[in-house]
Amino acid sequence: MSLAALSDGTAAAEPRLDLTREGGRLLLTAAGDWRTRQLDLLERRLRQLKLGKERQASIDFSRVDRLDTAGAWLLERTRRGLEAAGVEVEFTGLSPEHERLLQTVIEHKDTTPPPMRRPRLLRDFVSNVGRGVFEIGGSAKALINFLGLTVIVLVRSLTQPWRIRWRAVIAHMQSSGVSALPIVGLVSFLIGIVLAYQGAEQLRRFGAQVFTVDIVGIGVLREMAILLTAIIVAGRSGSAYTAQIGAMQVNEEVDALKTLGLDPMEILVMPRLIGLALVLPLLAFYADLMGLLGGAVLIMLVLDIPLQQFVVQLRGAVDVWDLFVGLVKAPLFAFIIAMVGCFEGFRVARSAESVGQATTRAVVEGVFLVIVLDALLSVFFQLIGV
Repeated sequence: MSLAALSDGTAAAEPRLDLTREGGRLLLTAAGDWRTRQLDLLERRLRQLKLGKERQASIDFSRVDRLDTAGAWLLERTRRGLEAAGVEVEFTGLSPEHERLLQTVIEHKDTTPPPMRRPRLLRDFVSNVGRGVFEIGGSAKALINFLGLTVIVLVRSLTQPWRIRWRAVIAHMQSSGVSALPIVGLVSFLIGIVLAYQGAEQLRRFGAQVFTVDIVGIGVLREMAILLTAIIVAGRSGSAYTAQIGAMQVNEEVDALKTLGLDPMEILVMPRLIGLALVLPLLAFYADLMGLLGGAVLIMLVLDIPLQQFVVQLRGAVDVWDLFVGLVKAPLFAFIIAMVGCFEGFRVARSAESVGQATTRAVVEGVFLVIVLDALLSVFFQLIGV
């Protein structure tokens, strides 16, 4: 039986589908030009296709002249509709070209996006918090493992100093220390001014502005100079360490070192760590001087306290232990900054985007750990009376 309604007297080049029934089996014969511009009318009529009790169907493509993706999709959708109704469908008469196109459509039939689910704020919040905790825990575990490896290699290098690459150490001291002098000096000088101004404003109420010198001396020597210097170095040198080692990871240079039998920890980590540990105390001392100078300038200009009186008051307010408390933190901060920078560099994947992400993590983690360690050391020195 031919479905005249489907063809409706159309020309031979137009898409067409003839239906016949033979012994409980449907025979569908596709013919004509099955392309996008001709499918609108046929799609509406295909939806009107009435099925009987047949449970087998055959779709013949031998009379199809031209077929594009839209036509193949329409035929595939017809096949799926028949199968959903319990009819077993097979394709016959496919040319190799049409078969490849139809197979491509079948392979990509499930690429539609999943339906949007209703937002569940509480569940999503708990899920995100839990996922973040696990990620932080994994990163902390990996960092502790890297800390242990770094200590082992450092002890081995110090007991065998000929293994240390001293040229690289000096180069990193120059890039991390000497090149950082302008920014460290400027920030410390301004912080000294800020401390002096704020202290003078608060002490003005009690007529004790002379003790502004005490605030500047203790604040700069014990905390502000070394802390700001470490933060600057973490943002400047720690990120540079991550970017340098990360770029080597992307270019597979670290793998090349391992292939040559060289230890990346000795070649890449130790020169940076030792160089920064040697130069950061010097930077901290320079920051102390610039911070005191900034405070002295403001005190002389605003409070009319001469430099000679400032020095006398400063000697009575601070002692060598205040300077020691600040400087003893420097090697510890340097160790943390260099270790975190190198650790994140080794975690870089084989992409440029990963280098940027690791650099950001190195700065954030380095600054966070420096501040935490500074707080712990401050409490410790207070407990032991230093």
